[in-house]
Amino acid sequence: MTDRAVPETSGTPHRVPEGARSPGVGYAAARLALLNEEGQPGPSRRARLAELTDQWLAGLFPTPHAGTALVAVGGYGRGELSPRSDLDLLLLHDGSATTGEVSALADRLWYPVWDLGLALDHSVRTPAEARKTAEDDLKVQLGLLDARHIAGDPELTASLRTAVLGDWRAQAPKRLPELHELCLERAARQGELAYLLEPDLKEARGGLRDATVLRAVAASWLADAPREGLAEARTRLLDTRDALHLVTGRSTDRLSLQEQDQVADWLGVLDADTLLRQVYEAARTVAYASDVTWRAVGRVLRSRSARPRKRFLTRGRTEPVSAERMPLAEGVVEQEGEAVLARTARPERDPVLPLRAAAAAAQAGLPISLPAVRALAAAAHPLPVPWPAEAREQLVTLLGAGEATVAVWEALEAEGLITRLLPDWERVRCRPQRNPVHRWTVDRHLVETAVQASSLTRHVSRPDLLLIAALLHDIGKGWPGDHSTAGEVIARDVAARLGFGRTDADTLALLVRHHLLLIETATRRDLDDPATVESVAKAVRSTECLDLLHALTQADALATGPAAWSAWRASLVAELVRRVAGVLAGGAPPSTPTRETSAEEERLAVEAARTGGPVVALQAESEPVTEDGTEPVGVELLLAVPDRPGLLPAAAGVLALHRLTVRAADLRTADPIGAGPVTLLSWRVAAEFGSLPEVARLRADFARAFDGSLDIESRLAEREAAYPRRRGVPAPPPRVTVATGTSEVATVIEVRAQDAPGLLHRIGRALEDASGVAVRSARISTLGANAVDAFYVVGADGAPLPPDRAAEVAREVEGALR
Repeated sequence: MTDRAVPETSGTPHRVPEGARSPGVGYAAARLALLNEEGQPGPSRRARLAELTDQWLAGLFPTPHAGTALVAVGGYGRGELSPRSDLDLLLLHDGSATTGEVSALADRLWYPVWDLGLALDHSVRTPAEARKTAEDDLKVQLGLLDARHIAGDPELTASLRTAVLGDWRAQAPKRLPELHELCLERAARQGELAYLLEPDLKEARGGLRDATVLRAVAASWLADAPREGLAEARTRLLDTRDALHLVTGRSTDRLSLQEQDQVADWLGVLDADTLLRQVYEAARTVAYASDVTWRAVGRVLRSRSARPRKRFLTRGRTEPVSAERMPLAEGVVEQEGEAVLARTARPERDPVLPLRAAAAAAQAGLPISLPAVRALAAAAHPLPVPWPAEAREQLVTLLGAGEATVAVWEALEAEGLITRLLPDWERVRCRPQRNPVHRWTVDRHLVETAVQASSLTRHVSRPDLLLIAALLHDIGKGWPGDHSTAGEVIARDVAARLGFGRTDADTLALLVRHHLLLIETATRRDLDDPATVESVAKAVRSTECLDLLHALTQADALATGPAAWSAWRASLVAELVRRVAGVLAGGAPPSTPTRETSAEEERLAVEAARTGGPVVALQAESEPVTEDGTEPVGVELLLAVPDRPGLLPAAAGVLALHRLTVRAADLRTADPIGAGPVTLLSWRVAAEFGSLPEVARLRADFARAFDGSLDIESRLAEREAAYPRRRGVPAPPPRVTVATGTSEVATVIEVRAQDAPGLLHRIGRALEDASGVAVRSARISTLGANAVDAFYVVGADGAPLPPDRAAEVAREVEGALR
């Protein structure tokens, strides 16, 4: 290994008092030979280096040694001695020796270290002074937790270790929150190791400092870190730091770009990208273990503060107050600030449960508990291909939860669930991007793009396609060649896997293939050239795709970094979109398909016309409603009732009271026997928890709602008060617009909002309260957590509303939803 030999240690000699010097030539030669041995850095070499150093320092220590001891602390105390690590040493004395004697002993130890040019962090204290300093300085206390005897009086070292550990455990309820704050401040300064191109292996979040903190938390006996993979991750980071020291000849923890290839060579790794991926994976393991551990610490401290006070001491043990379990979704509840599996959950029988639990946690702004994720990873069966509609919806809901998506996604990824759900994810996982504009790895950038896209879902007609495209737009970076071209093929395959129909798969493939089209055209081409606009219009094909691509462009740029998006770039893209939309508007607008009345609906309409009361039926759906499969397979609830005011909000309110989630709906009128109009409502519903209600109960509540004897608003308010819903990042505000040019017989009011219990009831009530407006028909759809609804309304004369009145109604509805 002569081509990679470590240079001899050199340094400026210190002025040493007579008799204080001790030969270190033998140690220096042995140290150099050890570091230049063939083979890769690893735990064995670090341990041998620590042992060699121990022997040398012990030889410097005089005998007899009663009342004094030399103690290794910090990293040296743990035996993690890297080639250029500081020697963290404490000279401990019991106070029996004079100040001069102690000073002379310190000189005898410190000067030989300085002579060899080794970095030294040293102190001289009595046990009482060491404990007092630790009490005042948290960093000193953490270093003493790893105290290890080197030479001198072993009983003096042992007594200090026992006292320091006792102090730490007694003070842990006060000191651990302080330590957590320090970790958060350090992470804010240094960033996340797993996403930095030039990471600090020690100080960045997920680095060696955090790994050491986890040891300290475990020593407090209050909580322990998840052990799976943690030791290996720590070893990987230490090995990388060793190689970095050997390459640079300096005590540095920053893995700079110019040194990554050489470090990879020292470690026997293929290249710098492979090195970074391994470092990132290790950092994610440490960071995730830290998150889980700090949540556990918080739970323990909260449970201790919640224990009832007792007047007298007893031998009995007071148990923490049990936390209430609040339902979040089928099989998922909230407990002690985390999303956990319900007692009735059966992961082995419910392959959608991992996605449902993740979506529920993210929507509530909660972390998903480690036991829950591990239970899901161990027991849940793979999803069938293509996915069932509910699985697709839950993925969209997860992606649309905003910032809360990130932590939940990372929890799933830590247990291998993401690559099980999306095998193509493996190629982009932890993949670095050697571009200073990008601040994330490829996989985190994709998730961050979905986070940014979640705030733009009100601007597109298909928020589900926007969110999935955001997740997939750079998926081709794991393959050779142009990533947009490769990504188009992968996106089409993933779309089929997720259960999207052919048309939606084509749209997703188009968005991935052209996700750079708008920004590159707007910034590099002449927008006044008609050929520029025509070429973009030809590529995007429709206004719907144009809107989706516009939102994806903005989300992608915002997720890339500050340099990728600006007011100037946004204005150029907006102007290009405006001109392309003008070209695309030259064609005929797409018409809304009208679904024919089924034989069952016709029968119910006839019965409702004859009896005058609501008629209800439930029937299972076995096929998608449309060719694209955009409406979910599930249970169809059919309701027929003679037309009357307030029918839509009343019916929607009854469904909300029975905890039925409306996935899609259709409202039409018919006059089957000439006795007057009958309203037909076809709902696709799913039970929020448990099974569907009985038809008889539904019919009774529909009848009470229609005759005014059921106070829906009060009942909904009572339910919300009993089960308050937690939210993560606030959802984008609702957006209500008038869709011009889509109908000649009615005004179309489009509502895009966050799906929530009672939302359709509130929309219907707002339209009912708008004077002189009647709902002629409606198209309701829920895409993930987004409701995208269209209401066909007319005025008192049965004609479309005048433009000014239509805009006023849209504003009134939007105001009612805020």
